[in-house]
Amino acid sequence: MEWHKRGSRFGIVLGSLLLGGCTLAGCRDRTASTESIGEATMESDGTIVLLLRAEGPAGERGDALLRYSPSHREYQDVLKHLGGLKPGEKKPVPPWPEK
Repeated sequence: MEWHKRGSRFGIVLGSLLLGGCTLAGCRDRTASTESIGEATMESDGTIVLLLRAEGPAGERGDALLRYSPSHREYQDVLKHLGGLKPGEKKPVPPWPEK
């Protein structure tokens, strides 16, 4: 089950920060380059697990745990964004470009 279907407390906090004008890259200084917004790992079955953090202007923090199974419709986009990932590998998650 995906995080957004669970109604997790972390997802709600993260969503609140994002609706409040923050991005996963942060909102203290939108011009600053953020090297990582979290950590990605790949499980033995190929599932990508993202542990992400967003920070608000008053120091609020929201964490989210997202899981993308190989059959998820966004799996290939996430894998490409990460620059590839192999089972057992961990790497930082770069911020997604703002739209």
